[in-house]
Amino acid sequence: MKKKIVIAIDGFSSTGKSTIAKLLAKKYNYIYVDTGAMYRAVTLFAKNNGFVGKDFLQKNELLSCLKSISLSFKFNSDLGFAEMYLNGNNVEKEIRTLEVSQLVSKVAAISEVRKKLVAEQQQMGQEGGIVMDGRDIGTVVFPDADLKLFMTASADKRATRRYKELIDRGDKVNFDEILFNVQERDRIDSTREDSPLIKAKDAIEFDNSDMGIKEQFERICSLVDSKLED
Repeated sequence: MKKKIVIAIDGFSSTGKSTIAKLLAKKYNYIYVDTGAMYRAVTLFAKNNGFVGKDFLQKNELLSCLKSISLSFKFNSDLGFAEMYLNGNNVEKEIRTLEVSQLVSKVAAISEVRKKLVAEQQQMGQEGGIVMDGRDIGTVVFPDADLKLFMTASADKRATRRYKELIDRGDKVNFDEILFNVQERDRIDSTREDSPLIKAKDAIEFDNSDMGIKEQFERICSLVDSKLED
């Protein structure tokens, strides 16, 4: 029986991390954890309770409620992946809005929030057989992960992908606003004091500005297979 490894996928927003992670989890029958969804869910909680907005963040008020925030993933057989639940409610659609995207980096920069979610993520992956994507998986959550990937692409290409995704979903969005959001999230994620977005020294970088999902997936599967055969 082959060993079960930990696959850590880090990178910038809208680089297809989740898409690749879901495909890997399905192929190898691994658990998939979208850590970004966890931070988005906490952000949604903060937004709904008036703790965060474009021009403000009530950090202390959010922290006073942190213990009451319960996060879980529940597998949806129709969709083929696990959806995000916040305090027992399915919030998968709500956390994917542009409004949450504009606020999530503020909440994700709070050390106490990161500490809570990192502990939960480490608990999920202690048995191996997991694919996890986010910003600090290979550097903080699983620094000893068997395989580390770092996904990147030009801001313009990523904004175009995000714009198409939201338009296809029926959202009314503006491309320039999305491009600004992508660039601003890059800035905040890369410069925050706690667990900034950086490429782990032993991570394999994939610039997919001009690389399709199929090509990426095939290359990454060959890397996974090599690790499994070690």
